[in-house]
Amino acid sequence: MRYDDISAALGAAQGAQDGLTRLNERSREIFKRIVETYLATGEPVGSRNLSRSLPITLSPASVRNVMSDLEALGLIYAPHTSAGRMPTQTGLRLFVDGLLEVGDVSPAERDQIQRQISGDGKHRAVEDFLTEAGAMLSGLSRCAGVVLVDKHTKALKQIEFVNLGGGRALVVLVGEDGEVENRIISVPADLPVSSLQEASNYINARIAGATIQDARKRIETEIEEKRVQLDELTAHVVTEGLATWSGEGDGGKSLIVCGRAHLLEDVRAMEDLERVRLLFEDLDAKEELIRLLGLAERAEGVRIFIGSENKLFSLSGSALIVSPFEDSEQRIVGVLGVIGPTRLNYGRIIPMVDYTARLLGRLVP
Repeated sequence: MRYDDISAALGAAQGAQDGLTRLNERSREIFKRIVETYLATGEPVGSRNLSRSLPITLSPASVRNVMSDLEALGLIYAPHTSAGRMPTQTGLRLFVDGLLEVGDVSPAERDQIQRQISGDGKHRAVEDFLTEAGAMLSGLSRCAGVVLVDKHTKALKQIEFVNLGGGRALVVLVGEDGEVENRIISVPADLPVSSLQEASNYINARIAGATIQDARKRIETEIEEKRVQLDELTAHVVTEGLATWSGEGDGGKSLIVCGRAHLLEDVRAMEDLERVRLLFEDLDAKEELIRLLGLAERAEGVRIFIGSENKLFSLSGSALIVSPFEDSEQRIVGVLGVIGPTRLNYGRIIPMVDYTARLLGRLVP
């Protein structure tokens, strides 16, 4: 499994990583314990508690000396005077990239994920099992689940054409989820109204429950093989109308966010509440989130964004773990993952996101 680094984070952390490689095993172990304690509790850890939990005998004074070295490297910091230490964003990135022990999805979790997404073999619209995938990841991780998918995977309900005159027609596309989109296409100036109605009737007789991608394939094949009785003008309207929902650009993406309430479960102080408030604002700014998730579509495997490594979460102290998923023809059509605080259980959530993405690749048509 490959986990892509963020180029900006690598530039910021390169000096610290070089320094970390020069530290001995004892320093690595102390650094690892500090990060693991933070991920488990969200609390700083002091030298006395560290000395008691280490597998080797080491005095609190010796532990403090090592902590000073780690702090000088920018890997840990003291959130308050006389407090213990917590990892910095740089330290957390280095831990995730080099020291994290990634587990595996348990057989019980694999069964749960597969059963919930596949719906026990029942036929469902693509949006239904994508929403279920986001909700399932949200429930297992206790974070918010996110899914970004090309709109051409949406199931269609109806298409209508309206003549606007001047060689233009309005295409009204209605999805099974009730979402309506309008697009304008070019048509011959002398196109009769009957051709628009015939085009609507022809398409609607064939698209119920199908994705725009499947509908286009099916109908274009029929037209090319001349298995339907459509005049040339009507056939032009049909193909142009289907091509309008191409899924190109940000406007061609559908965003699903599930389980926001989980982000409130571990709020311990006013600063935590403020972080969650900012994160909710980030989630409402869908255009920014779509752009960020779009970066992950060009990656291989799981991608991890931590804190200010990306514009979207620079103020909310949050992390994003996502992976692209493919359709049946091995084309990347979307991204799914989870958003939560930076102290996520990375070792558990990373393989969970990876497994779910690969499973979706067998379900998306």
